[in-house]
Amino acid sequence: MFAEPRGLSVTRFDITLIRDVVRDERSNTDSPVNFDEDEMGMPLMPKATAVWLVENTALTFDQIADFCGLHPLEVQGIADDEVAVGIIGSDPISSGQLTRDEIVRCETGHDARLQLVKSDTPLTSTRRNGPRYTPVSRRQDRPNAISWLIKYHPELKDSQISKLLGTTKGTIEAIRDRTHWNIKKIEPQDPVLLGICKQTELETEVEKAESANRKP
Repeated sequence: MFAEPRGLSVTRFDITLIRDVVRDERSNTDSPVNFDEDEMGMPLMPKATAVWLVENTALTFDQIADFCGLHPLEVQGIADDEVAVGIIGSDPISSGQLTRDEIVRCETGHDARLQLVKSDTPLTSTRRNGPRYTPVSRRQDRPNAISWLIKYHPELKDSQISKLLGTTKGTIEAIRDRTHWNIKKIEPQDPVLLGICKQTELETEVEKAESANRKP
């Protein structure tokens, strides 16, 4: 499916080292980096998009990395289930960011680079203060979502889980310690699929946690 060999396994240490090198190169460069311009040429959910492209296309690691703003070894890590474990793929075609013809064009020419679909519609986002509001119909799913985050993203702090799911630290601790009153019926479920939080929000918190863990 891919042109690159998969003989080497990419570890979390490798990915951390790559990110640190890229960060150092950016900070030491004499020319300023225009991050706004870079972000405009990237999909809305880079890592989730990379997961989808790895699973559903014959694009090379370099092509996916270039489009999603990742290092090729990070993409290889996704393919080898070493990176982005638990992240649900985001289809860039259904979201209007890529066309099937564009993917086919790049699949047939490995030197080609994916071009993001240009849109005149500005992307807007709203921010609000205070705890997240969870609809009543979704509140019964929160324990399952908490269990999923504890299992698949142990790097997240309780405060981050609380922010993502609109729950309390006491509930999180009870589920982690298996002292929750309904623990026998709690089953891990992806909060994104449950509609409790967005994939972008989850990725942001995971990135924050990973960055904090890398600091000495």
